[in-house]
Amino acid sequence: MQVTGTHFNYYLICHRKLWLFANGINMESTSDLVYEGKLLHETSYSRRSEKYQEIAIDGIKIDYFDAKNKVVHEIKKSDKHEEAHEWQVKYYLYVLEQNGVTDATGLLEYPRLHKTDQVLLTIPDREAIGEMLEKIEKVIHGDQCPSRIQKWKCKNCSYFDFCWSGEVEL
Repeated sequence: MQVTGTHFNYYLICHRKLWLFANGINMESTSDLVYEGKLLHETSYSRRSEKYQEIAIDGIKIDYFDAKNKVVHEIKKSDKHEEAHEWQVKYYLYVLEQNGVTDATGLLEYPRLHKTDQVLLTIPDREAIGEMLEKIEKVIHGDQCPSRIQKWKCKNCSYFDFCWSGEVEL
C-alpha cells in the first residue's frame, strides 16, 4: 500500500484513525464536517482550477499545483491540526522531490481564517519523513487497532461515533 497524504495527516492526529482508514473503515463519506471541508475547498478559490493543475503521483493527490512557480496549495477548514497539515504538505513536497520536482514550496491556506502559511522542506524534514513512513507502515499493518486517544481531542472527528459508541470509557 502506498502512503497517501491522508495517511500522513492521520498518523499525526490519531493512530487509531489511521489504522481504521487504512484498513478500509472509512467514515469520511458520511461526515458533515468532511463535506463542509470539501465544499470550502471547492468554493474558496473558484478560479484556481483554471490556473493550476491537479497532480496524482505515487499515492498522493495534490489538488492545486502551480507548475510554473512550483507551489503546492493545500486548503484546510481550520488550523486545529496545523502541525499535521504542515507535515502533509511537506510529504507532498517530499514525493514531488523523489519524482524530480526540486525546489518546490507549499502554501497552507485557511480561507475562513484569512491565513496562509508557507511550507518548506528542509534536510531534517526529509529525515523525519523517512522515519515517519516506517512508523506509518507499522501502524497500518498492525494486527490490532490502536487505542483511542482522549475523548476531548476527537469530538469533531468523523470516526468519533465509531470509536466511542458502545465502549466503556477508561
